[in-house]
Amino acid sequence: MDRIPSPCPVNLIVNTPVQLAEILSSARQAKGLTQAEAAARIGVGQSRLSSLETTRTESLSLRQLLELTALYGLELSIRTKDGRDAANVDW
Repeated sequence: MDRIPSPCPVNLIVNTPVQLAEILSSARQAKGLTQAEAAARIGVGQSRLSSLETTRTESLSLRQLLELTALYGLELSIRTKDGRDAANVDW
């Protein structure tokens, strides 16, 4: 996967844990953070972050995901597959 360009808005659709791992790894690198630096900022060890970026993304907690996305300057957006904002959908 190509690195995420920092100042350019990017919308990515994630369908698999592997895609999420690639996005998180690219975003960390684009921010100039090492795994050790990013891991320390969210309170996990470097080896844990390494496994999240490679093979174990499915074990990423929601808290860790939100902390990483904030740290990397990303945000999560949930939408329906037809493109409408989830917030505007009657549940």
